[in-house]
Amino acid sequence: MFTHHSCCSIPAHLLTRRQAIKVLGSGVLLAAAGGLSVRRVSAAEPAGPPAPVVPVRQPFFLTDVRLLDGPFREAQKRDEAYLLQLEPDRLLHNFRVNAGLEPKAPVYGGWESAKTWEAIRCHGHTLGHYLTAVSLMYASTGHEEMKRRADYIVGELRDCQDAAKTGLICAFPDNAVQIDNLVAGRRVQGVPWYTLHKIYAGLRDAHLFCGSPTARDVLVKFADWGVEVTKGMTDARFERMLGVEHGGMNEVLADVYALTRDERHLALAERFCHQAVLTPLAEGRDTLNGLHSNTQIPKIVGFARLHQLTGKPHYRAAAEFFWHTVTGTRSFATGGNGDTEHFFPVTDFAQHLSSAKTMETCCSHNMLRLTRLLALGDPTPAYGDYYERTLCNAILGSQDTDTGMMTYFQSTRPGYLKLFCTPFDSFWCCTGTGIENHAKYGDSIYFRGVPGGPQADTLFVDLFIASTLDWNERGIALKQTTSFPESGRIRLEFTAAPGREFALCLRHPGWAATAAIRINGVASAPSDQPSSIITLKRTWQSGDVVEVDLPMALRLEFLPGTTDRAAVVYGPIVLVGALGRAVKPTEDLHVNERTIGDDFNEPIEVPTLAGDPASLTAKIKPAGLPLTFKTDGIGRPGEVTLIPYFRTAHQHYNMYWKIQNA
Repeated sequence: MFTHHSCCSIPAHLLTRRQAIKVLGSGVLLAAAGGLSVRRVSAAEPAGPPAPVVPVRQPFFLTDVRLLDGPFREAQKRDEAYLLQLEPDRLLHNFRVNAGLEPKAPVYGGWESAKTWEAIRCHGHTLGHYLTAVSLMYASTGHEEMKRRADYIVGELRDCQDAAKTGLICAFPDNAVQIDNLVAGRRVQGVPWYTLHKIYAGLRDAHLFCGSPTARDVLVKFADWGVEVTKGMTDARFERMLGVEHGGMNEVLADVYALTRDERHLALAERFCHQAVLTPLAEGRDTLNGLHSNTQIPKIVGFARLHQLTGKPHYRAAAEFFWHTVTGTRSFATGGNGDTEHFFPVTDFAQHLSSAKTMETCCSHNMLRLTRLLALGDPTPAYGDYYERTLCNAILGSQDTDTGMMTYFQSTRPGYLKLFCTPFDSFWCCTGTGIENHAKYGDSIYFRGVPGGPQADTLFVDLFIASTLDWNERGIALKQTTSFPESGRIRLEFTAAPGREFALCLRHPGWAATAAIRINGVASAPSDQPSSIITLKRTWQSGDVVEVDLPMALRLEFLPGTTDRAAVVYGPIVLVGALGRAVKPTEDLHVNERTIGDDFNEPIEVPTLAGDPASLTAKIKPAGLPLTFKTDGIGRPGEVTLIPYFRTAHQHYNMYWKIQNA
């Protein structure tokens, strides 16, 4: 049956971890107790106890998905190698100093030890990101050294927490002073809650993905400290405090509540919802101009998570409106957003094109986290389309294929180049999210219907990434073979199947005009509805093969608000002009993210494209190598070779082309 619409055995020692992942990783709220009374934090909120929302579908555990050879696995391997280069004791240095313990290794450079207030605010943030990254990498690969490192860090943080005797764990030079200033309503240096959020999240993930009971204990004590330190704050003072960047504190505390069912943790999560942002978004008002992008996105992720836990509709309304606003009106072709880390008026894209500081990588990371959460409750293909675009361009393109280092900004400046962090002397926020990005490529490829729900017997394939899936509980194993994004041909083979009827749902991407389907070599009805879901319902057997052919074509995507500036896109892949001026690997590693744009500014000629935009792509021809094209008679003053943005490194490039009449 074919329709389309727009819309392994478990080892005993993993049972606890799988149960925890069901609570947090997939949105099944097994630990969310109904009937709890929660203090209202806004007059606009509906009264009543939390009523958890059961999502439409769940992601699979990372342990059930394994990447096969291809660009995503290559990126994962580079990330794995970098994680092994980093020394946990160096990341733990300031934590031990703060707790009165002797450090075991010297501290790293960059944001981990710099003395400016901007850097001091983030001392210790990398340790939290690192704990998340090694936990994700362990779940994604089974590499035992990753689990060993996670367990070691958790043990060290427990020792620091015990020595400090308050429940707080931090690496700030002045310990809790800035938190105390925030709570008291005094001026503050830095963004302490932002950094503490990374520690909270790392402990959560060590518990979820490495099965660490110690991580859970330390996390809960840490959350209890947060409850105690803020309990005397008035709502007005708390709201003023939220004017300072605080990461995803509402989300991570909601996750703690899902583990503990402690009403205090949920109440604090809701207090961490910034009403100045929540209220206009819930009312459908875009007030984002001038706001710091990556300060806002984690708040919205928290809104989406709290909607899952409480069922309060204003959280979902705010999250959905924000997502549609940012992806529909405030994003560049790669899925990234912002300039110098801030949202700008939607009419001003052309004014920001010359910036070297567009598209902060952290923003793309967190937009994908938001997209994934929203897609659990609504499997509309638009979420998968955006996720694919941003993953294949902004995320895959954020890593240097030679050194494994990560970008901070991804510049739209004509003729600029990518700059990457140094391995031991930068430790930007985007270094932290970067080591997480490439450890979790398997988390959004496949989804399944929620048990007991209307789509319980449904397997969703959202992303086309070479990989295997083991749906242990249903006796289903699937192998996805594809060279995507080099081509749109995908082969899905059931290497195990229960011999009973269930639905296989495939995303028909918005970039593909048609989708041809063959089941065991026999053509099925094609889909001619881009951005839809193809549903194949039948009795599946081991050895059944589904072949999908998604034709990839060139198109222009105009810079918002313009008719003469456009990016060239092939399928979901943004192509950029390779302009030469090569630099050697490591020469484009950069210490200070604030000086990006100050270097590599020697004059470089950026060609234009000449012709009628409606027929321009017909003059762009394959150049012999995968995903490589060359203009034919339309380049001025000369022709241009186009290559994927995600493969671009060590040379100058151009993303948006000035289009002139021929």
